[in-house]
Amino acid sequence: MILLGISAYYHDSAAAIFKDGEILCAVQEERFTRIKHDKTFPVNAIKYCLEQCDIQALQLDQIVFYEDSNLKFKRLKKTYVDFFPKTIPLIVKSLPKWLSGGKNSVANLISDFKEAGIAIDDSKLSYCEHHRSHAASAFFASPFSESAVLVMDGVGEHACTSIWSGKGNTLTKIRQIEFPNSLGLFYSTITAYLGFKVNSGEYKVMGLAPYGKPIYEQELSQLVSWDAEKTTYHLNMQYFDFPYSGRMFSSKLESLLGCEARNGETDLTQFHMDVAASLQLIIEKFMKLLAEAALEEVGSRNLCLAGGVALNCVSNGKLVKDLASLENIWIQPASGDAGGALGCVLNYYYEKCRKARPSINHDLMKGCYLGPETADLEIDKLIERYGCVVEKYDNDALVTTIAGELNSGKVIGWHQGRAEFGPRALGARSIIGDPRNESMQSKMNLKIKQRESFRPFAPSILYDKVSEYFELEQSSPYMLLVADIAEQYRIELPLDNEELFGIDLLKLQRSSLPAITHVDYSARIQTVDGIFNKKYYDLLNSFYSATGCPILINTSFNIRGEPIVLTAEDSFKCFMRTDMDVLVINNYVFHKEKQGEVKKDTLELLEYELD
Repeated sequence: MILLGISAYYHDSAAAIFKDGEILCAVQEERFTRIKHDKTFPVNAIKYCLEQCDIQALQLDQIVFYEDSNLKFKRLKKTYVDFFPKTIPLIVKSLPKWLSGGKNSVANLISDFKEAGIAIDDSKLSYCEHHRSHAASAFFASPFSESAVLVMDGVGEHACTSIWSGKGNTLTKIRQIEFPNSLGLFYSTITAYLGFKVNSGEYKVMGLAPYGKPIYEQELSQLVSWDAEKTTYHLNMQYFDFPYSGRMFSSKLESLLGCEARNGETDLTQFHMDVAASLQLIIEKFMKLLAEAALEEVGSRNLCLAGGVALNCVSNGKLVKDLASLENIWIQPASGDAGGALGCVLNYYYEKCRKARPSINHDLMKGCYLGPETADLEIDKLIERYGCVVEKYDNDALVTTIAGELNSGKVIGWHQGRAEFGPRALGARSIIGDPRNESMQSKMNLKIKQRESFRPFAPSILYDKVSEYFELEQSSPYMLLVADIAEQYRIELPLDNEELFGIDLLKLQRSSLPAITHVDYSARIQTVDGIFNKKYYDLLNSFYSATGCPILINTSFNIRGEPIVLTAEDSFKCFMRTDMDVLVINNYVFHKEKQGEVKKDTLELLEYELD
């Protein structure tokens, strides 16, 4: 049975193919179009998936869409009524599109397939409810035979948070918390207040939080309340405008906090950092309460997470550390809407078709290396087009050479194998460096990533070394858990450090691995075991042999506002426009200083809108 899953029309469009119990491919549309969070019909992603699997669309047994537009319209009509007359502008703007069928997802799919020249059998189109797609992407891809499943995002059709019971090939909804009560939209609202983009800047707020103190917890707690009796939460809607306006928050939020909202790209102050810290603390508390409720109601010690809120790896790390009732956790690495393309077909295969799940001790994600890979022929054409100067090595010589370059302080663009699915670079499309280098964080942030200086970098570490360097006793292959660096690698701070605050805290070296140690001694960890990405594992091993350090900095291969690179040309252009020192694509090595004849103005560089 061959199934195609699609997410589209809101943000992070994607496609995935699942065949007889195996995920064959999954990729976001943004990687092809170079438009971050691209929401359009994922024609390029679909064509890649079909070509990768060597099938025609008419051979598909089913095409599944990740949400139900009919349910979404019901929720919108309820919003019209619940917030009337404030919703009058929304009604005028949106209702005609819904009544004309312009928002019908299945109709749009049929039209878009036809426009793309892809022949399909319309009778094989179906849809899956949004939160069920999320839940299925977590449970059915997990290594667990039974688990509680917690889904938290902005909003699906009606649900904003849902709890599920997963057993074998069944997924049963226990209950849900409905719009407008949404932890995801609460977090996004404060993200907007702090001057960052919604559905894009939330992870910046998470990274900013450790620079502040949660002194506004009491104020922000007025926005969201916990009902202990019913183990649910409610938003205080006097502070929110998102149900009926393009503006997330009301003026009452600005009055409550005593400060107008920040305009994007203006200076961040200690106030903004303190608000971020307060928000993060509240989210951590509510995620713990919801996780406890899910485990108790389902009667499990296993927990699966999905939805955009599950990408808050700081909160995830706190669950692992502090939740006594939790024994095992698995988080869908493509937890956002892109992962819905995978979840909807997993649900169809296991829940609807009643197929048996395999007995395995690992997840189905193949390390998340589910996208396109680069053939040597593509690199040869790139070299010829731009007149590049390159060297080519066998695998052993390559990892030894690049380990030496890293040890000498070079920053490396690392492009290998199949691209990652989801928002994290995991050693296939990564920029890597030496974590022991004190200047590496600022160099990579400002001169290479071209992003805000406060943003932390993640460590990739050999799996069998993680508990030696971090306070973490389990694997974290998808960079979804934050843990503190071990005591023996910390550096005691000077007594006069209290005079420093905010971004000035970056000046203090906190560990012997300064480039991956955040200001609160934490790090977002990726463990590497070599099962699905042997070359990256070998590079880490080679660096360890040369330096005694089993860790590398790993950040996504892109600049600010750009999707993660996909092709050899994407990588070369990013390499040439930044201060990266070396580019490695497969076994080809490009040194920046040797590309003298390559002119930047011949590269047809795209300009990316800042995220």
